[in-house]
Amino acid sequence: MNRPSFLLIMSDQHNPHVMGRAGDPHVRTPNLDRLAGAGVQFDRAYCAHPLCVPSRMAFMTGQYPLDLGIWTNAGILPSEVPTFAHVLNAAGYDTVLCGRMHFVGKDQNHGFARRLVGDVSGALEGSPGRDLFEGVWSWKANRQNVDTLAQDAVGPGKATYEIFDEAVTDRACRWLEERAVRSDTDRPFLLVVGFLLPHNPYVCSKPLFEEYMDKLPVPVPREDRDEHPAVRRLKQQRGMDRAVPEQLRRARAAYYGLTTTLDRNVGRLVDALRQTPFQPETHVVYTSDHGELCGEHGLWWKDSFYEGSVRVPLLWAAPNRRGPPRRVRSTVSLLDISATLADLSGGPSLPAGRGRSLGPFLASDTGGIETGWPDEAFAETFTGAPARMLQTGPWKLCVYAGFERVQLFNLENDPEERNDLGLDPDFEDVRRRLLAHLTRDWGPECVSEQHARRMAEQELVCRSGAPRKGQISERWTFPSGGNVRE
Repeated sequence: MNRPSFLLIMSDQHNPHVMGRAGDPHVRTPNLDRLAGAGVQFDRAYCAHPLCVPSRMAFMTGQYPLDLGIWTNAGILPSEVPTFAHVLNAAGYDTVLCGRMHFVGKDQNHGFARRLVGDVSGALEGSPGRDLFEGVWSWKANRQNVDTLAQDAVGPGKATYEIFDEAVTDRACRWLEERAVRSDTDRPFLLVVGFLLPHNPYVCSKPLFEEYMDKLPVPVPREDRDEHPAVRRLKQQRGMDRAVPEQLRRARAAYYGLTTTLDRNVGRLVDALRQTPFQPETHVVYTSDHGELCGEHGLWWKDSFYEGSVRVPLLWAAPNRRGPPRRVRSTVSLLDISATLADLSGGPSLPAGRGRSLGPFLASDTGGIETGWPDEAFAETFTGAPARMLQTGPWKLCVYAGFERVQLFNLENDPEERNDLGLDPDFEDVRRRLLAHLTRDWGPECVSEQHARRMAEQELVCRSGAPRKGQISERWTFPSGGNVRE
């Protein structure tokens, strides 16, 4: 039997709830729904950090931010740290990256043999300022505060991110078409396609914006019981106490429109693959680097341990699969994808990888629970101070540096995370047990020291004036005539 190929699609900032197969009654995602219906849908998949760069570097290496020392979007992955691209190269695969992966620094491949459509320019430099994304609709539309929801930053139109994703889709489809007619290779391949949508700015096509403005209900604020002070501080820092319902309504409509736009690009990729002779031997995987709160708990964007932010969609359609679609209830992590690729390709394991192969879930009907699976995932944030989450079974525990109080949720009884059990005396034993596991290899003081040292090192490299831009196969240049508001 021939070894399988892989088409792995990663979006940016996709709320796991905003998908038809996830139960959303309003959003149109027919292509993602069809992909879920052809394979396995993981209902409890978590990223390692709900922020782009640390999540993606963890995804690529199978290591946690704690292992890599990367907690911000300025973090640089050392070239000597192997990724799953190195693993599949060693297994004899043709490895190709097309589009977004938010690598920072000189190395823009990190193991991929070829890079089609490079990232937007500012991402290469880890730029924290206005030049992070060239040609974005407006600076405030890409930030993470209440100004991002303002009327002149949200609405109908077409922004850089949609234009970038169109270019990425065109190039990836062309690569599949070209490979289909080649006669000089029978090597299996790994094609990773990186999209920017549905990341803000919340600007989508006028028809989609109007459709969702009509369909979506007016947001009704809901108070969480005994809100944690760390969450309250985050809301205040981002000015969410000043947001008005009309801002939230328009932003949600645009976000849903961007999700439907993303879905169309996924459909184009899958349709292009279906036209090739290697489609029957190709795994198709869809996921996102993190979620988007989209108004849940009165919050937007990411950097939070609430489900809408830290959980991600994960769909896996294996080739020649038979039987009904399956939904997995076990807790899994994006770190598990690297281990799964190594397992299915026959490649070597990542020496420091912490993930486990999802192969047992793909190979048999486990009823959603795999015997012996650890059923846990960790995640970290660093929004001013370290924080860490442990999700295991029904329980989610969140610890924030500077606060003695923790957050505790039972997701089976309280899937919307409205009832924080962090102060409930009836759950003291649960908190003590989970806290001991969460802090076994993690401490806020050590994380703060390591983070400060890494930032100082990178600042010195920047100040030195040494060249940092890397070479990629094809560099993307923002075309003229984009960023149109209707």
